[in-house]
Amino acid sequence: MSTQSFEQTRLRAARELAGLSQAQLARKVGLTPAAISQFESAAARPSAETINLLSRELDVPVGFFHEPTSDSHDGFFRSLRRTSVTDRRRARAIALVAHDLVVGAAAAGRFPAFDLPSLPVRGLDVPAAEIERGAAEVRSLWGIPSGPVANVVELLEGHGIAVIRLPLGTADVDAFSLPFSDHPVVVLGTDKDDRARSRFDGAHELAHLAMHGLQIWGVKEVETQAHQFAAAFLMPAEEIRNQLPTTVDWPTLFELKRHWQVSLAALLMRAKTLGRMSENTYLTAIKAASARGWRRIEPVPLGKPERPRSLLDFLASSDSMATRGVLPPQVVEDIEAAFAA
Repeated sequence: MSTQSFEQTRLRAARELAGLSQAQLARKVGLTPAAISQFESAAARPSAETINLLSRELDVPVGFFHEPTSDSHDGFFRSLRRTSVTDRRRARAIALVAHDLVVGAAAAGRFPAFDLPSLPVRGLDVPAAEIERGAAEVRSLWGIPSGPVANVVELLEGHGIAVIRLPLGTADVDAFSLPFSDHPVVVLGTDKDDRARSRFDGAHELAHLAMHGLQIWGVKEVETQAHQFAAAFLMPAEEIRNQLPTTVDWPTLFELKRHWQVSLAALLMRAKTLGRMSENTYLTAIKAASARGWRRIEPVPLGKPERPRSLLDFLASSDSMATRGVLPPQVVEDIEAAFAA
């Protein structure tokens, strides 16, 4: 038997990357589902021969099972009821590989240290004003000037947060994040090619990392809080309040969309939240947008979504070879291809 440690979370990740249940994997390698379960719970350790067999069947290097792992949880996912468990688990496993890459990049001096302030919320019913203050605090501590955030993805990467864009294979997973303590990972889906939406998604995941971290996840209230934070982060109240129309003024809203690089839907919600639009006016605007088909594809396109660069630069360097050698090659290639697209 190998004297190297066996990381049980690695087996789970490799299995979920392959889209297999414990029973399906057991059949493929000639073991019982109970044996696979025991390996994944650390109740038992596979022999070197079994590890080699698992490696071949799951198409991951043997070294993948021996790499240390960092703590996280199952991730911040929206639309839990519409997102299948299989989709969530595979997406989470991809993010684990992305985290391995960023750890390798940091070790090679190619990724900044993580410096996001921790602003834990006091519960699920905190006042919106507290969340507004939290967003303002992050902007201040990160030295973001007044006005629109120039590039959300670049900002996250510059503060030690790994960002990748991937086709997640389902319209129900727009984005998610895993709050690793050393380098959190934000995954932005490429299935909806919308710059404004992608920027808001990035700010939404930033909210989870700052406010919720490893403490709370998987409930509707934290998603609402993250939406409130993202809106305040991208559209600070004191700057945008008087710019927002009090009526359904599309030309003004179009211009604000271009300036703030956010969606019409986000602007309308911000106008209602800040008291510029009444509930009735807001609903009139939403109905008008829906009738025009703007809930699906908005007018005034803003161009391509912002692109992550830091991990792509690392993958293109010779420094990445040692890290690549212990990771699932197909997943690394998929991440690399999505970066380069």
